Amino acid sequence: MSAPGALLSWRTATGRSAGLRSRLALAAVCAGYAVGAVVGWGSPELAVFMGDFGLSVAALIAAVSCFLYARAGGIRFRPAWFLFSLSSAMAAGGNAVWGWYEVVLGRSVPTPSLADLFFLCFAPPAIVGLLVLAKRPVTRAGWVCLVLDAWLIGGSLLTLSWSLALAHTAHLANAAGVSVARAALSLAYPLLDIVLVSMVLALHFRRFSANRSSVNTAIGGLALTVLCDALFTAPLLRSAYQSGQLLDAGWFAGSLLLAYAPWAAGREEEDNAVESAAQTPPASRPIAGSLAALTPYLAAAVCTLGILYNVVEGRRVDRVVVLTGCTVALALVVRQAIMLLDNISLTQELAQKENHFRSLVQGSSDVIMIAEPSGVLRYVSPAAAGVYGREAEDLVGTELSSIIHPEDLGGVVHELRRFLAASPREEPTTRIECRFGSGTGDWLHVESTVNRHQGGLLLNSRDVTERVRLQAQLQHNAEHDPLTDLPNRALFTARVGKALGGRRAGDPGTAVLFIDLDGFKAVNDSIGHQAGDELLIQAARRLQDSVRASDTAARLGGDEFAALIVGDGTRDQAAREYQVHEIADRLRLRLSQPYRIGAGEVRVAASIGVAFAEPSITPKDLMRNADLAMYRAKASGKDRVELYAPQMQADVVRRSELAARLRSALRDGEFALLHQPVVHLASGTVAAVSAQARWRSTQGVLFTPAEFLRVSEGSDRAAELGSWLLEEAVEQAADRARAGHAVAVSVRVSAARLLDRTLPPGSVEALLTRYGLPSGALMIEVADSDPRISFDELEQRLVALRRLGVRIALDGFGSGYAAVNALRRLPIDVLKLDRCLVEGVVESARLHKITSGLLRIAGDLGMQSVADGVDVPEQVRALRAMGCTHGQGMAFNGPLDEYRLRRTLIRGKYPVPGIGPAAQPVLAGGAIPLQGRSHDETPVPPT
Repeated sequence: MSAPGALLSWRTATGRSAGLRSRLALAAVCAGYAVGAVVGWGSPELAVFMGDFGLSVAALIAAVSCFLYARAGGIRFRPAWFLFSLSSAMAAGGNAVWGWYEVVLGRSVPTPSLADLFFLCFAPPAIVGLLVLAKRPVTRAGWVCLVLDAWLIGGSLLTLSWSLALAHTAHLANAAGVSVARAALSLAYPLLDIVLVSMVLALHFRRFSANRSSVNTAIGGLALTVLCDALFTAPLLRSAYQSGQLLDAGWFAGSLLLAYAPWAAGREEEDNAVESAAQTPPASRPIAGSLAALTPYLAAAVCTLGILYNVVEGRRVDRVVVLTGCTVALALVVRQAIMLLDNISLTQELAQKENHFRSLVQGSSDVIMIAEPSGVLRYVSPAAAGVYGREAEDLVGTELSSIIHPEDLGGVVHELRRFLAASPREEPTTRIECRFGSGTGDWLHVESTVNRHQGGLLLNSRDVTERVRLQAQLQHNAEHDPLTDLPNRALFTARVGKALGGRRAGDPGTAVLFIDLDGFKAVNDSIGHQAGDELLIQAARRLQDSVRASDTAARLGGDEFAALIVGDGTRDQAAREYQVHEIADRLRLRLSQPYRIGAGEVRVAASIGVAFAEPSITPKDLMRNADLAMYRAKASGKDRVELYAPQMQADVVRRSELAARLRSALRDGEFALLHQPVVHLASGTVAAVSAQARWRSTQGVLFTPAEFLRVSEGSDRAAELGSWLLEEAVEQAADRARAGHAVAVSVRVSAARLLDRTLPPGSVEALLTRYGLPSGALMIEVADSDPRISFDELEQRLVALRRLGVRIALDGFGSGYAAVNALRRLPIDVLKLDRCLVEGVVESARLHKITSGLLRIAGDLGMQSVADGVDVPEQVRALRAMGCTHGQGMAFNGPLDEYRLRRTLIRGKYPVPGIGPAAQPVLAGGAIPLQGRSHDETPVPPT
C-alpha cells in the first residue's frame, strides 16, 4: 500500500473508532440514567432532582450542541439546527421550572404554569425544523400532496388518540368542571405531539440522502420525546407519575440523541470525503419506497380503526371522530386524484421521451447493442446494417464474443471483467477498442463505450477503421524517413534502447554503425538534388538488403545512415568484433559501388564508424560513440571503417577544452608569429617568407596550427585569428623592410575568409598604407578545399586584390577537389604544391610523374612554383630537376622567430644540394619575380 493510501486508511479507521466510542459513551450514559430511574436513584430527593434538573441539563446540552453546530461555517441546514436548539431550550426551561417548584420550593407544580408555556413551545420549532430538513417539492402538486400526507397521518392519529384517550380526558375535564384553559392545556400536549409525529412520519421518506445518519438521529430523538409525551398524556400513567421514574429516561435519551445528531453528521461527512472513491452507491430502497406509497392508505386504515373501535365498544361515535374521518377520507380522495393526474402526465411524458429516444437510437449512425449478463445480444440498433454490413435481426441472439476478433477477445474480456468488478461511482463507463467481423468477411476497427445495464452491458459502437488507418499512417510517417522509408533517428534511438534493455541487455555483441556517404555533396552540386535523392534511395535499399531481418537500418538525416546489429549472445568478444567489422567492411564496399542515375553512373564512398555495447551504456552514449568513430574514419582519409576507442572521446573533450581556451588566447597575447623561409632552389636565396601562427598557452603548451586551426574552423575565432595573422605579418614585414631586410611575406587565407564581408578589398590596401609596406611585398595564399565557395565571387575578390599589387598563390595544389577549375578561372601568380605530392616524389615513380606534369603545367602558364614540405636533399634535387623554382621545408629551415629570421636574411642564402659555390643567384630583391607574362595577362580560354 502506498503512503497516501495508508494515511487515508488510518484516518478512516481513526474516524470510525472515534464514532464508535462516542456512540458507546452515549449508550452508557442513557443506560446509567435508566438504571438510576429504575432503582429510584437511592433516595426520593435525588430522584426528584434527577427527574427535573437532570432532564433540564440534558435538554440544555442538546440546545448548546445544536447551536454551536449551526454557527459553524459551511452547514447546509443551519436554520433547522437553530430551530432544534430553540426547541431543546424550551424543554430545558420547562424542566427547570418544574424542578424549581418540586426541588427548591418543595411543592407541586400548579396548572397552568410557566412550565406549561415552555413545554407548549417545544413542538413548533421542532416541526418547522423538520420541514427545513425535508426535501422540498418542486411542483405545486407536490406541496399539496405533502400537506395532504401530513393531514392524513395527523388526522388518523387524532382519530385513534381521541377514541382511545382524548375523548375520555375531555369528558372527565367537563364532568369535573375544569376551566376551559385547563381543558385546552390538557388537550394541547397530545395534539402538538400528534402534529409532531405526523411530520416525523410524513418527512421520514422525504429527507435528503446527504447527512442521513444525522437526520435519522434527530428524528429518532424527537420520536422518542413524542412517545414519552404520549405515554405521559395517558390518564392512567399521568395520575401515577412522579419525577425521577423510568419515563424520564426516555426524555433524557431523546435530548442526548438530539445533542449527538449534528456531530454525527459532521463525522459522516468526513468519512464520506475520505472514502468517496471506495464507496459504492447506496442500493435502491424498494421497502422504503413501498412504505412511502402506502402511507396515505395506512393513515386511512388507522382512521378507520379508530371509528371501528368506538363501534365495537358500543360507544356513540363522537363528532370529532366523524369530522376527522370525513376530512381524512376527503384528503385521500383529493390526493389520489392529484396522483392520478400526475401519473397520466408522467405516462404521456414517458411515452414522448420513449419515442424521442427510439428515434435517436434508430437514426443514430452509431450501433447500440444491449447484451445480457451471459453475453448474448438481445437488442441491436438498425445502424448495424450500414456499419457492419449485417442486419440487426441477424445479430440478435448471437454471442458478443462470436463477432470479436480472436486476437482481441482476451483483452476485451479482461477489460469488461475489470469494469464490472469496479464501483459504478468510480467508473460509470469504460471504453474498449477491438475488431468486429463485418458482413463482407473483413475486420472493422470498432470503438465502443460500455455502460452497465440491468446486470448486462450497453454498448455504443462506431466504426473507426479509417481513423485507425490514418493513425497508423501518421505513426509510420513520424517514425520513418519520407524519402527512403527507413526508420528515422527517433525510431532508431528507440530500437537501440530496446536492444540495450531487453532480455539481451548488456550483450557486448550489439553494435551500432554510423555511415556517411563521402562525396555526396559534390553529387548534389554537380548533377542536382533530384539525382542526389535518387542516390540516397538506392543507398538505403542497399543498406536494407545488407542487414538481417532482426537488425535495423535507418537514415538519420542528409547523407548519414545508421545500422543496429543485434547481438547473438556470442561470448567471444574478439570474434564478434571481427564479425561486425567484416559486416561493416562489406557494407562499405556495397555502398561504394557505382550508382546508376539516369543515363550515367555516380560513385561515392562510405565512411563507417562502429561502436559496441557496454554494460550500463545508454542509447545516447552508444550512438555518440559510433558517431565519433565515423568522424574519425572521415578524418583518417574517408572510405574506411573505424572502431570506437575511448581515446576518441578524450580527443573530443580535448578539442572542446581547446576551443574554450582559444577564446581568450588572442586577447591574452598567447599567439606568436613565426616565418619559414621560401628558398630559390637554383641559388639558395631567400626569396620570401611564409607567415605562420603558433599558440603557446599560459601553461607552456605549444599547439601546432593543425590543432588550433581545426578547432577554430568555421567559428568567429577563425576570423579573428585570420585578421590578427594578416595584420601582424604586414606590420613585421614593414619593420624588416625599414631595417634593410626587404623580403616578400606570404599569408595563408582561406577562400571563405576572402569572401567574408568583414574583409573587404579596401581593408588590405588600408593595412598596407598604414604600415608602409609596398603592395608587391604581400602574397596571399588561397586554399581551394571548400566546395561551397562560389568561384565567381572568389574570382572577383582576387582580381580586386591583384589590382592593388598583391600577388596570389594557389595553396595546396594537388589535394583540392577543384584544382583544375581554379587554374582555369582564378588569377594565380604562384602555384604551391601540396606536401602530399612532395613527400613521395623520390620513392614513387607514379607520384614523380604526376608532380612533374603539374610543374610543367605551371611553367606553361607562366607561374612560379613553390614546393611545400621539402625536408631532405633528395627532394630538393628531384624538384629542381622537374622545374620547380622554389621550396620551403626542413631541408632549409623550420619556422623562425623574428630574431633568427633576421640573422638568416643577413646571411641571405642557404646551401643547395648539387649547386657549387660559384653559382649566381637567379632571384634578387624582396619579392618573387614573375617569369614572362603573368596568368592575368595571358588568360586561358574556358573549356
